[in-house]
Amino acid sequence: MTNRRNFLKTAGIGLVAATCPSGNINYLSTGLSKNRKFDFKLGVASYSARKFTREEALDMTLRCGIDRIAFKSMHLPLDSDRSEIKKAVALCKEKGIILYGGGVIYMKNREEVDQAFEYAKAAGMDTIIGVPEHELLKYTEGKVKEYNIKLAIHNHGPGDERYPSAESAYVLIKDMDKRMGLCIDIGHTKRINRNPEQDLKDFADRVHDIHIKDVTEASAKGKTCIIGRGVIDFPSFMKAVIKSGYTGTLALEYEADADDPLPGMMESFGYVKGILSII
Repeated sequence: MTNRRNFLKTAGIGLVAATCPSGNINYLSTGLSKNRKFDFKLGVASYSARKFTREEALDMTLRCGIDRIAFKSMHLPLDSDRSEIKKAVALCKEKGIILYGGGVIYMKNREEVDQAFEYAKAAGMDTIIGVPEHELLKYTEGKVKEYNIKLAIHNHGPGDERYPSAESAYVLIKDMDKRMGLCIDIGHTKRINRNPEQDLKDFADRVHDIHIKDVTEASAKGKTCIIGRGVIDFPSFMKAVIKSGYTGTLALEYEADADDPLPGMMESFGYVKGILSII
C-alpha cells in the first residue's frame, strides 16, 4: 500500500485518469503523455458486471472511459439466435463500444466448438477467449483456420486441471496455427506464484488477449481486489507489456464486489491509466 500511495503521488493524476473518454491507449499517449504511443487497448471482460443486464454492463464500461468489451454468456447467451445477436451488436454500436470478443467459453465437445465459432462470427468478434478440452485442440485449430477467428486459451490457476498456467496451453499449441493463442489471466497466474511478466515475455508470439486484475496473495488463497491494492507490481507489468510490443486488449476482469463492481472497476482503470501516463 505504501508503494501504491507513492505511485499515485508521483503520477499526480491517480483516479482522475479514470475519466479519460476512451480505452484506446493512443488517446492516453496524446492526451496525457507526449512521449509514448502504445498500440494496445484497454477493455472490459463483461463477467465483471455479471449480475447486471447487458445494457448496464455496457454503461458501466462507458463510465470507466472504456470502449471495448468481451461478452460473457450472461450478456449474450451462446445459444442466442441471429436476431438476438444482431440486437446485441446494434446496442454496442449505438453506445460506441466495440464488441471484440466473447468468453470465457468452455468447449467440451465438437458441437460446443462449432457453436462458439458460429456465435463469434455472427457477432463480428475477432477473438474467442476459450477453454477447449485438450483432445479438441486440433479440431478447434481447423475452425480457427475456417473462420479466421483467433482463439485465446484462458488459464485459471490453482485447481484448474486443463490450463492452470499459460505455459500449460502454450506447450500444446506452439506448433499449431499462429491464431491459436493465449489469454493470459495475470491474477490466476500470480495465484500459482508464477511471474506474469515472464509468461508474457516467454509466450509473446501467442498472446492474443490479457485479463488484468490484482490479487491479495500469490497463492491459491488470493482473491481479486482493486488494481494497485494487491501483490501484482502493475507499473512493472505495464512496462513489460509495452516492451513486448503487444497490440491486443488488456481487459479488466474484476471479480470482486459482484453486487456493486463499478467503483472498483473505475479505481482499477484509474490506476492503470495513471501508470500509462508516466511510463
